[in-house]
Amino acid sequence: QVQLVESGGGLVQPGGSLRLSCAASKIIWSNYAMGWYRQAPGKQRELVATKSSDGSTSYADSVKGRFTISRDNVKNTVDLQMNSLKPEDTAVYYCNARSLRNGVNYWGKGTLVTVSS
Repeated sequence: QVQLVESGGGLVQPGGSLRLSCAASKIIWSNYAMGWYRQAPGKQRELVATKSSDGSTSYADSVKGRFTISRDNVKNTVDLQMNSLKPEDTAVYYCNARSLRNGVNYWGKGTLVTVSS
């Protein structure tokens, strides 16, 4: 089945930047919408950004103007560029693939982003 692997998490100061990357395998790339979600301890998992194969994008209001999702249809990767990071952005970030055929969701194991001085 679909396999997703995230990388790029780490510790940054407020106002800093990080770039997360997700590599997909065992996937027909154009059949999936790709996205990033995040979950802080004790909180629900929430959508951060999505990008479909046709290039359409969606962002959570809390990250709009600061985060950018990009999708490479040759490498089968989806990145999340995060700028102007805030302590409230601290969370485990998960890569998501959603089948455009049946709506089934697949998840990576997550990568931790910590924003602290």
